[in-house]
Amino acid sequence: MERTRREFLADVGRGMLIATVGPAVASDLGLARVVADEEGKRLTFGNLEPLVSLMQETPAVKLLPALVEKIRTGTELRTLTAAGALANARQLGGQDYTGFHTFMALSPAFEMSREMPEDRRALPVLKVLYRNAEIIQTHGGGVGREHLKPVKPIALPENRAGSEVLREAVFARDMNKAEGVFAAIAAQKPEDAYNDLLHIVQDEMNVHRVVLAWRAWQTLDLTGKEHAHTLLRQSVRYSINGDDGGTGRGPIQKLLPKLLDQYKLVGKPIGTRQAEDAWIEKLAIAIYGSNGEQAADAAAAALAEGFAPESVGEAISLAANRVVLFDRGRGAKSGGYKGNGSVHGDSVGVHASDAANAWRSIARVSNARNTFASLIVGAYHTAGQAGNQLKYPYPPAAELEKIQTKEADKLLQEAEAAIKDREQARVCALIHRYGDLGHPARAVFDLLIKYAVSEDGALHGEKYYRTVSEEFSTMRPAFRWRELVALARVTASEYGKPAAGYADACKLLKL
Repeated sequence: MERTRREFLADVGRGMLIATVGPAVASDLGLARVVADEEGKRLTFGNLEPLVSLMQETPAVKLLPALVEKIRTGTELRTLTAAGALANARQLGGQDYTGFHTFMALSPAFEMSREMPEDRRALPVLKVLYRNAEIIQTHGGGVGREHLKPVKPIALPENRAGSEVLREAVFARDMNKAEGVFAAIAAQKPEDAYNDLLHIVQDEMNVHRVVLAWRAWQTLDLTGKEHAHTLLRQSVRYSINGDDGGTGRGPIQKLLPKLLDQYKLVGKPIGTRQAEDAWIEKLAIAIYGSNGEQAADAAAAALAEGFAPESVGEAISLAANRVVLFDRGRGAKSGGYKGNGSVHGDSVGVHASDAANAWRSIARVSNARNTFASLIVGAYHTAGQAGNQLKYPYPPAAELEKIQTKEADKLLQEAEAAIKDREQARVCALIHRYGDLGHPARAVFDLLIKYAVSEDGALHGEKYYRTVSEEFSTMRPAFRWRELVALARVTASEYGKPAAGYADACKLLKL
């Protein structure tokens, strides 16, 4: 059977890799387990295919030495991250809890690498690729057990929007139809396909649904938009088989079109009215303290009044940040690494912040309808979490009173000691005081990223670090230091469980 040009190049690339490392090493790495698929039976990825197959077919402990060698011979971290994302998508298809969390960590890990010293730059990427290999191997690794296969488009009705047909298939939990419909939609420009996909993302309030959709789009900066269908279809599959039940029948499904119509937002130009600090603070407190319907209405009203999406989005992010700073922490029955008082991992505050960041980011890259819709849904998603929280936020006033020094270096030294002692209140007070004194933020990021990379983070360390750094870069000076205080708290909470593969990566890099 005649092969496609892409498959031919993939085989050539694989052959060159085997020739480079030798047959014995190739066997150890799993590269010798090559099955000649019939044309159309397997997704392939052109010149990235050899690396993607390496990621899928190699056990984690053997993968790290191979990747470090590739780095030494000139392969860029961007390329490794792209291959890891495609391997994850092809093998797992957005259907495994640890798997889609790992996928969502890959783009943040690459962005983190750009903040690291030159000799340590590979660490965050290698850490997440190790995790990626572990979960892929758990699911069999490689040909034969891949979730994503080539899919044939289904002809769409001429008189109906693709987003409507896709939603019907998702509501019916018809995976084959949904996949075929989205394949037809994906034949459009990637931007148009993404805007259609967002209609099902907005139908359910689940952090994984929205963050997966956002990080998949962001990852296209690494893989190229020619892989948009592969990465975005994970959201279609998650919307049917994800851990939120996949029904798409939450209250927001009826509330959103009602608000879009009530405030005449469909077809309305995006506003440019800039809000004052006091307005942002007031809306943030309102979103934090109200229920979802009230918060959604407040966001819709603000957008209808012509306030810029950035202003409304900033209030949503600030409300989510309050969830971290007012968090009581997990109860005494939690046990294990995420024990009593912990706020890292899948905590209410980390989830709220990651979701708010995703809704806000989606609003920046989508059409006008989805800009309005994402912020309305983001406000709804962020609200209703104040009921069981602390009366006063971190840092406690008593901890602030204990701080005597004003010297930047001394404050950072004490903050690092507080992280290692897992003293959340103290590290929050120290970073709060550091920011109040006007010291440079970069030194705080340099401290906190070190532990975001070295510690396990319970699947959320990389995502939350990037959430904070992205929000800090766009938030106005009056509020941005709250983000770093929150990150300091989460860092102290997660300290004490080194990430799998981190020590091996350090050794291979001779650190």
